[in-house]
Amino acid sequence: MLMTRRTERVNDLLREEISSILLRDIKDPRLAHFVTITEVDVAQDFKYAKVFVSVLGTEEEKKEAMQGLLSASRFVRRELGERLKSMRHIPELSFRHDDSIERGSRILQILKEIEPES
Repeated sequence: MLMTRRTERVNDLLREEISSILLRDIKDPRLAHFVTITEVDVAQDFKYAKVFVSVLGTEEEKKEAMQGLLSASRFVRRELGERLKSMRHIPELSFRHDDSIERGSRILQILKEIEPES
């Protein structure tokens, strides 16, 4: 899919603002774990956005965090509307788990283990 410069800017802006909202404005204890917005992928018509989230913790903590994000999605969207007056429409948010950071960390650990002793 061809990503326009405008789409890239909107993706980056949404990622920054959603991260800020999660960090400063949401008091849900399920989101107290280390939650990182890794990427936002807005649809071409700007009506929907997939928000990719990495959560460090146990499987149960990850599941709780994703439930917390699901329940907070309307609040986050409303806050985005307040902050991003320049956008005509704020997209519907769909939070998705992203395990790329965990996979990268696991690969680095494996490489360290097989690295020959110097």
